Amino acid sequence: MIERLKQIKEKFDQLTAELIDPNVLADMSVWQKKSKEQSSLAPIAEKYDEYVKVETDMKDAEVMLKSESDPDMVAMLEEEYYSDKERLKSIEEELKILLLPKDENDEGNVIVEIRAGVGGDEAGLFAADLFRMYNMYADRNHFGVEILDEDAGENGAIKLVSFMVSGKGAYAKFKYESGVHRVQRIPTTESSGRIHTSTATVAVLPEAKNVEIEVNEKDLQIDYYRAGGAGGQHVNKTESAIRITHIPTGIIVQCQDERSQGKNKEKAMNWLKSKLYDYYQSQEDSAYAEKRKLQVGGGERCEKIRTYNYPQSRVTDHRINMTIYSLENFMNGDIGEMVKSLEIADQQAKLANMEEN
Repeated sequence: MIERLKQIKEKFDQLTAELIDPNVLADMSVWQKKSKEQSSLAPIAEKYDEYVKVETDMKDAEVMLKSESDPDMVAMLEEEYYSDKERLKSIEEELKILLLPKDENDEGNVIVEIRAGVGGDEAGLFAADLFRMYNMYADRNHFGVEILDEDAGENGAIKLVSFMVSGKGAYAKFKYESGVHRVQRIPTTESSGRIHTSTATVAVLPEAKNVEIEVNEKDLQIDYYRAGGAGGQHVNKTESAIRITHIPTGIIVQCQDERSQGKNKEKAMNWLKSKLYDYYQSQEDSAYAEKRKLQVGGGERCEKIRTYNYPQSRVTDHRINMTIYSLENFMNGDIGEMVKSLEIADQQAKLANMEEN
């Protein structure tokens, strides 16, 4: 690991010097490419510099201990030595995480689809609650939210909603939300006070706008129709909404958010590319495909990744056995602690797998 870190540090220093080279500065495209690479290496190079400094301090303290006889100085040097030793272990773990392969989608936008599962009207209301929760979470992170498609039910319920979250690192913040979410609560229509169990499924896809996905026009069935819902007379009287079916895979996307037919088509095509990207990735990696099946499933009550229990004011993520007893805050978008814990668990699993291999 140390040898690899040295190579990364050398490359970082080389790029840093090149960024102020007049020849590089004269070509903006080259400068931007080198600047991006340098920025990606910066966290590792800086942490490695810290590692070298702490290691040097620890060795210096060790050398001084061998020749020191004053009890007070010995005590101080021993404290410094063991403190540096513990810090060195901590930095090593941080460096291992920094060296893990990066998910190329982490920095990009994300498309989230929420679909009401089992539980009738209550499932639709829960889907609406999840949509609100993710909107508030996105707002906390200064991300933009744009609805791509929505099939609303009655009394504020949602049968299906698809939306894009835009901003640097959006996918990284949402990628662990994919799966079946279960709610346990007393519906407002339940006169006997009996607790009902309902579900909603959440699918998370990286935006594949800049990914090279070839889509043959002959493989597409494109239908135009009048949009429904809010938007005034124009939305309802003009065939601005679009539905695209990718015939070979059966994947369907539809978009009616924009007044312009052209803009809806552009959004729908980007969305289709995201779904195709996810589909082909799943086909290439059977383990990933099985994982995705287990995460999303068919919306049955038993296929859950997280439970929202209103009577006990708790939310439990079953993948990491973590429970938070502050459901109201969680539903108001305060899900960062859970997301961070999922990220750490994922990193630990990858580290364990890397050490095994």
